[in-house]
Amino acid sequence: MRHEVDGGGGGVLVAEEVGQPVPGPGQLLVRTEAIGVTLPTVRKVREGSGPVSLGGEVAGVVVGTGGDVTAFTVGDRVTGLCFTDAYAEYAVLDTAMASPVPAGASAVEAVALLRSGLVARGAYEAGRVRPGESVLITAAASAVGTFAVQLAKAGGAGRVVAAVSSAAKADFVRGLGADEVVLYEDADWGAAYDVILDGVGGDLLGPAVRALATGGRLVAYSSGGGTVEAYELLLRGASLIAFQMRAVALGHPDLYARWRRELWELRDAGTLRTAVHARIPLAEAAHAHAVIEQRRNLGKVVLVP
Repeated sequence: MRHEVDGGGGGVLVAEEVGQPVPGPGQLLVRTEAIGVTLPTVRKVREGSGPVSLGGEVAGVVVGTGGDVTAFTVGDRVTGLCFTDAYAEYAVLDTAMASPVPAGASAVEAVALLRSGLVARGAYEAGRVRPGESVLITAAASAVGTFAVQLAKAGGAGRVVAAVSSAAKADFVRGLGADEVVLYEDADWGAAYDVILDGVGGDLLGPAVRALATGGRLVAYSSGGGTVEAYELLLRGASLIAFQMRAVALGHPDLYARWRRELWELRDAGTLRTAVHARIPLAEAAHAHAVIEQRRNLGKVVLVP
């Protein structure tokens, strides 16, 4: 699957037959069983100015290895993030970004839990949430947001508020543990928050900053960009913290590995549960992208080859 630009400047997805890729040093060849659809990839297709291959989260079985690979072998079940050519029956995965899938976990669950869970775990950690503090989570019904709500509740936050695009999502996020629900369009997001985890960006950054309490922390982890007025932060003595999962995976591999283990432990304990909105055939990837673009998903959208 690759991305092209149509005559109107928008993105289209094209399926084509290509040769099986060959893993290089430090890489795994994975026969994919599940592929996670992410908002950054959807935006890349919609906003791209030229054809690009599509990266993303994959889970499947190792069917080949390149040189210098010792941690994995053929037959292992793995999941991880591919930076290119993830929308395929066979994908090449760097071992630095690969994680073993425990026995008893499906490929769909692995894709739904690990990458989105890691982002939620990292963003929550970056916010330095203390017991009893109030936390607002935007994009709360997204794959990352669903885990952020659960982590905040399990971590002892005093008040967990989910911000969503539609009232139709309110019952869903309350079911994850949110104490309250607000809509982006609401003029008032309620009492000021100690921590805001923002997975939307763009025009939502302004209201998010204004909703911070004195000394509050806004953690921005979205690919949506946006601008923050420094004066609004100064008024509140607040902080803006940027979080990127790739920087942790490549720069702090021990921390990355610890967070991965913790996520599976929380899943096994019943503290975290995965929310999968839909399993969609890989050939229908355009439909999967439309679901996310239209903000209809409640949890993870997964492509199945």
